[in-house]
Amino acid sequence: MRKLVYYVALSIDGRIAGPGGEFDFYPLADDMAAWMNTDYPETVPGHVRAQIGLDAPNRRFDTLVMGRGTYQPALDADITSPYPHLKQYVVSTTIPEIADPAVELVPGDPVGLVRRLKREEGLDIWLCGGGKLAGALFPEIDELIVKNYPVVAGAGLPAFAGEFRPTLFTPTQSRSFSNGATVTWYGRA
Repeated sequence: MRKLVYYVALSIDGRIAGPGGEFDFYPLADDMAAWMNTDYPETVPGHVRAQIGLDAPNRRFDTLVMGRGTYQPALDADITSPYPHLKQYVVSTTIPEIADPAVELVPGDPVGLVRRLKREEGLDIWLCGGGKLAGALFPEIDELIVKNYPVVAGAGLPAFAGEFRPTLFTPTQSRSFSNGATVTWYGRA
C-alpha cells in the first residue's frame, strides 16, 4: 500500500512558513539542492525544473496533496499546475474552482481522499502542506521527512495545526548539509 509522507521544511521553532506564507527565509546550500534534485526531483516545482534543466523521473512520489495556502503562491505567479509531473490535489473549501485539468480540487474530506489514493497503485503520496491540512490528515501520515533549517521564524504557520495529540515517531535516518540544515526521516512508532 502507498504511504502518505509529509515531506516538509521546518524552522527551529516548528514553522513551515512565515505569517504571510513566506518560505524564502530558509538558507539553501549547493549540496542540499543537489541532494534534493537527485533524491527527490519530483519535489522541485515544474517551472524551477525547467530553469535548472532538471529532467529526472519521479523517484518517491507520483501524487501530491496540498492545501490552499501551499497552492496560492503558484496561483500568485500565474502558475495553475505547479507540479505537472505529479497528480495534484488541492484541498480547499475557499477556492470555487480550478480551471487547470491537471489539478483536482477537493472541497472536503481529505481523509477520504488519502485513503482512496493509498489503495491505488503507484508511488507514495506527498503531503506538501500546509499545517492545517497536515493536522486534518495526521492519522493518515505514515512517514515524516523533515528538513530542519537553522533559523528561527518567530511567528508563522505551524507544521501541524489542530488538537493536542502527542504521537511517537521513530527516527530512521538523518543527513546534514553545509548550511547547517538536517534532514531526518521518521516512521510511526
